Amino acid sequence: MKLFDEIPAERPATPLLDALDTPAALRALPSAQLQQLADELRAYLLYSVGCSGGHFGAGLGVVELTVALHQALETPHDRLVWDVGHQAYPHKILTGRREAMPRIRQYGGLAAFPSRAESEYDTFGVGHSSTSISAALGMALAARAKGEKRRTCAVIGDGALTAGMAFEALAHAGHVDANLLVVLNDNEMSISENVGGIASYLARILASKPYTAMRENGKKVLSHLPGALELARRTEEHMKGMISPATLFEEMGFNYIGPIDGHDLPLLVQTLRNMRDLDGPQFLHVKTRKGRGFRPAEADPIGYHAITKLEKRDETPPPPVKVSPPRKSPKKYCNVFGDWICDMAAADSRLIGITPAMREGSDLIRFSREYPQRYFDVAIAEQHAVTLAAGMACEGVKPVVAIYSTFLQRGYDQLIHDVAVQHLDVTFAIDRAGLVGEDGPTHHGSMDLSFLRCVPGMVVLAPADEAECRAMLSAAYHHPGPAAVRYPRGTGPGVAIPEHLAPLPIGQAETRRESGAAPGARAALLAFGSLNTAAAEVAERLDASHLNMRSVKPLDRDAVLAAVADHDLLVTLEENVVAGGAGSAVAELLAAEGIQAPLLQLGLPDAFVEHGKPAELLTDCGLDAAGIEASIRTRLG
Repeated sequence: MKLFDEIPAERPATPLLDALDTPAALRALPSAQLQQLADELRAYLLYSVGCSGGHFGAGLGVVELTVALHQALETPHDRLVWDVGHQAYPHKILTGRREAMPRIRQYGGLAAFPSRAESEYDTFGVGHSSTSISAALGMALAARAKGEKRRTCAVIGDGALTAGMAFEALAHAGHVDANLLVVLNDNEMSISENVGGIASYLARILASKPYTAMRENGKKVLSHLPGALELARRTEEHMKGMISPATLFEEMGFNYIGPIDGHDLPLLVQTLRNMRDLDGPQFLHVKTRKGRGFRPAEADPIGYHAITKLEKRDETPPPPVKVSPPRKSPKKYCNVFGDWICDMAAADSRLIGITPAMREGSDLIRFSREYPQRYFDVAIAEQHAVTLAAGMACEGVKPVVAIYSTFLQRGYDQLIHDVAVQHLDVTFAIDRAGLVGEDGPTHHGSMDLSFLRCVPGMVVLAPADEAECRAMLSAAYHHPGPAAVRYPRGTGPGVAIPEHLAPLPIGQAETRRESGAAPGARAALLAFGSLNTAAAEVAERLDASHLNMRSVKPLDRDAVLAAVADHDLLVTLEENVVAGGAGSAVAELLAAEGIQAPLLQLGLPDAFVEHGKPAELLTDCGLDAAGIEASIRTRLG
């Protein structure tokens, strides 16, 4: 295996990889050339991600596994389902998208994750974790129902296997005896000890055709002897259990093989070829190393989970410039939350922090170190995170659930049934609300206002800036019931953030500008959350009023009715789908009051917004300042 110390600045020479446009061509290669292909694939992956930015470490860790899977399986006839998709870049390179990889995650380029619309080799669209086994099982059962002979394979990581959905699918697969292969990509040593020679040797034996034939023939012979079959089964189970974590998966009905070295290409190919021909549920456990082959990523797998686009090197030395003192960059909203939760924890010993495997993303690093006894990372288990918080709230503590908008969708029933129905005191800090950018439709937080607003007793707040975010977190925390603060990814407008923990009043809007326009052209912009920045710009251009609404639920009734009475057009602005969102709340209020008034609701469209930089996507959706202004001018005539 070739090792790298830096990301190539120029496209590396990859003659073998360049000759392969489909996995069928890969399968025609002699076995002796597969390691060269893996080395070239890793080199090209480093180069292409350097051009585009994106998920990094996981793909490096499955280079050999990806080559082996496409070599052993007849893709796309055999179905290959990747979990989450962080590790699918090598798969995309090998399935006809090699030259498009430098623009992955960019506007108009390849999707960040497997997408059915993009390639027949992407059998299932993913982005959220722990769905692969369920989807692959569905494909396997459909093939059986149609009488089609094909193998279906799900590749899932040890992190994704912590989710309950994955175990629900494993249990069902064993029950229905489906022809399903599950490959566990274990890169964190969370299930077993390191791979050794004995484990690899055992895997070869257990997956070999002679062993399988002997096992089945032995059953037939022993079936005529009372008690012998059960004794043989137990003997085999105990032998395998001594050196592999087989018991759990075998009890679920799987034939467990492993763990094997996920970077030993000949072993991977041999094992997968053998397992492809076995009937029933099969489970292959491979041990890999995240960031494999790139020394900096091997040393820091968390830091190299994803990287930003690398700037092109300029060989010409830049001209000397006057050095200015460094300016303090604005804090990201997640950093505002990270500071707030530490400060509030110091002020209130009842506070408990909960995250579903998003410590770094939600900026709970300092909190986890300063308050380890009050910090709970529940792994990829959003449903459990919400109900865990509900149970804690029953006992008088104050849980704060830090969660991404798109992932809260997975805990929605628990939010309703376990928190809201019982009116429990749980605070939700909802990060990545609105359009998050390059990760695309599976990660945009485009629906939380709609699905939260309809929940009885729920408080929903949306800050216009960093200072409001801190004050709203305090307001939600002190509210005696379920409350959510939803804030976007990245930085805000850069306002000064106070150190105090004083809350904003819930349900009170702020008038930021009064219109001086003549009657017939007076518009009031009712902005919720992140679109307040664009609203301020548009209000100046149109001489319109600008209200920072702050609270989606409860809505400031008096502010809305006052705006209706004094303006010719109300315009609601939100970085959420229009259907059921904040604008709908204003429309419902007017309908309940029996008021007929011109209302323009601007928000995300009734469609899944693709990937690209947030500014590009907002422009596409007509939610940048120019688009908002044009929509208002059109309505005003």
